[in-house]
Amino acid sequence: MDSATSFPAPKPRLLPTRSQTMSVTPGPASLRRGSLLRTLQEEQAKLKMRLQELQELKRGLRDSPQDKVPFPVPEVPLVFRGHIKEDMEGPKSLVSNLRISYPLSGGSALIIFDDPKVAKQVLQQKEHQIQMEECRLRVQVQPVELPMVTAIQVSSQMSSQTVLVSGFPAKLKLSEEELLDKVELFFGKTKNGGGDVETRELLHAGVMLGFAKEEVAQNLCQIGQFTVPLGGRQFPLKVSPYMSGEIQKAEIKFQPVPQAVLVLNIPDVLDGPELQDVLQVHFQKPTRGGGEVEALTAVPPGEQRLAVFTT
Repeated sequence: MDSATSFPAPKPRLLPTRSQTMSVTPGPASLRRGSLLRTLQEEQAKLKMRLQELQELKRGLRDSPQDKVPFPVPEVPLVFRGHIKEDMEGPKSLVSNLRISYPLSGGSALIIFDDPKVAKQVLQQKEHQIQMEECRLRVQVQPVELPMVTAIQVSSQMSSQTVLVSGFPAKLKLSEEELLDKVELFFGKTKNGGGDVETRELLHAGVMLGFAKEEVAQNLCQIGQFTVPLGGRQFPLKVSPYMSGEIQKAEIKFQPVPQAVLVLNIPDVLDGPELQDVLQVHFQKPTRGGGEVEALTAVPPGEQRLAVFTT
């Protein structure tokens, strides 16, 4: 019997693949694409961070009061004059130093009576005949109605380049130009936190200064308090944001003046002082429905005047 000879089976050999035997070197185009991709990714990350910052800022502005100014506002001094009213209901509105100018044309007169009832009696007769030595004057009367603002809507805006300097003493011996020059000189210096001043104006509340750069105005408002030399002395002044206002809407109604009567169509036969005496005598007579006259102003034909009503 033939014997069989066994041989070990050959082990399979794995030939190296192309990827294992060859190394690929990127070309210039691939390098440029990779660099551009990294740049875009970095810019995208920066934009996301900026977007988050803007969203946080928007939430902060929405949550904060809209009328809150981020800097101190100028203080308005209030003085008590010693006048007290008891058991008085508080007013629904406050109007300070109201002045209304009422035009008076030629050939007219304005009469103010002590008693509103007298004015009402005079107005019941639309035409009055004023007896004179040689003739009669026929004049007409009508009530006086003044335009009164009943509602007003004002929009205010804080200027980023303008400030208000306040706190000036009342008895400062400087002219307007001298005061503006000294204030501009002080706040125009960089060592005082200022900069180039473009505009200046003297207001009732202080001096308005407009700067060329926003950061100068913001820096001065953040500091707030300054000691400024004026007229050989040092004075503490306050810098605050300048708020500009614009009337958006106003409602006006005509309100009669109870004690006033307007006389019209006065003929040109008397001089001013004589005409005033004749009118006063006539409208003081109780038989004509008149009474005590508090004030009377006659305007001769060809002239014009303004009657100023104040609160």
